[in-house]
Amino acid sequence: MNIAVVGTGYVGLVAGACFAETGNDVICVDVNEQKVQALKAGQIPIFEPGLEDLVKSNTKAGRLTFTTSLRDAVHSSDVIFIAVGTPQDEDGSADLTHVLGVARGIGEHMNAPKVVVDKSTVPVGTADRVKAEIEKVAKFPVEVVSNPEFLKEGAAIDDFMRPDRVVVGVASEHAAKVMRELYAPFVRTNNPVLVMDIRSAEMTKYAANTMLALRVSFMNEIANLCESAGADINKVRVGIGTDSRIGMSFIFPGIGYGGSCFPKDVQALIRTGKDFGVGLRIAQAVEDVNHTQKKLMVGKIKQHFGQGNVRGKTFAMWGLAFKPKTDDVREAPALSICSELLELGARVRAFDPEANDTFHERFGAHQSLEYCDNNYEALKGADALIVCTEWNAFRQPNFKRIKEELSQPVIFDGRNIYDLTEMKSRGFVYYSVGRPVVSQD
Repeated sequence: MNIAVVGTGYVGLVAGACFAETGNDVICVDVNEQKVQALKAGQIPIFEPGLEDLVKSNTKAGRLTFTTSLRDAVHSSDVIFIAVGTPQDEDGSADLTHVLGVARGIGEHMNAPKVVVDKSTVPVGTADRVKAEIEKVAKFPVEVVSNPEFLKEGAAIDDFMRPDRVVVGVASEHAAKVMRELYAPFVRTNNPVLVMDIRSAEMTKYAANTMLALRVSFMNEIANLCESAGADINKVRVGIGTDSRIGMSFIFPGIGYGGSCFPKDVQALIRTGKDFGVGLRIAQAVEDVNHTQKKLMVGKIKQHFGQGNVRGKTFAMWGLAFKPKTDDVREAPALSICSELLELGARVRAFDPEANDTFHERFGAHQSLEYCDNNYEALKGADALIVCTEWNAFRQPNFKRIKEELSQPVIFDGRNIYDLTEMKSRGFVYYSVGRPVVSQD
């Protein structure tokens, strides 16, 4: 099949590479000439395990190409995916400027009937608006499909190649047939292609992400209660997660969720509710809890050192990305923690295996923020260690070296990656989430 993917961001690039991997001819479009040239040279703008190899192999095979010409892509394709950004507007809604702009461009360049697929995360009713924009200028019929993505950063290739399910919203049997044929190679183990009406498909994406975010925020509230009540959230997590009705996914406590999906999608769903006169109180609570949770660790730091004694202190920060196996720092808890510490007059020495550069781009330069080449370098001269991201490389570090490098053996662990008994035996003062504080008194 001849496919165009408009947008070479996280979703577009993964989708384009994976469709090419199954034998389709895919042309990816982006307005950024520099980015397109870099992709042609095999330079990947994001870190995602397996993506670079997939892009390079399919580019070499001639199945995956890159261009800045929307006209060429539309002319040569039967199915066109819109995978451009939908940034959050000031009121929490999704900004559809780029999506509708691409729709107009597709309509202007159509040389035959096309199937246009909304791959971007968009609110209910967007497909109708996309179709209307195209039909304003198109001389050929168009069918618009909703096909939301459910990719986890750090595991996106596997999620796309072996999806739990594929959600497709269509208005005709022809469009359904095209989408089933396109996704057939990815569901050979009989995972379903769920064909439904367009608005239900659009709603499914927001409902799924908000449900997952709800589990995270609920566990964080229970963790905070465990600390006050003297319980251990890790034991509680196992106690509820082994219930088959609940399961173990997304019930790990921490310092809040981040990334490009949960924060934006929860707020967009809240805004959609307002647009339709429905108050989504649970979704609003999920958002409120997450905002509070991101401030949790700085509160513990101030309590440990004393309200006025953080100024002049130096903190090693391990992890800047919102989760492991990605360089994405959007809405990362580390942004909030770092900002608060610097405002209090502290210094931060930070390291992330992949996200130093992206954190610097988003946070900006600051005289009291230093980026280090490895996790042990960040410890030099620090008064405490803060763990913000649970990279595997941080799980079994050289604790003797940590203790030697720190001016005092204090760890603030926002991801509960260390054992309480071990921390006590090694002589650390150890703060985690939802568990008793380890003290050496």
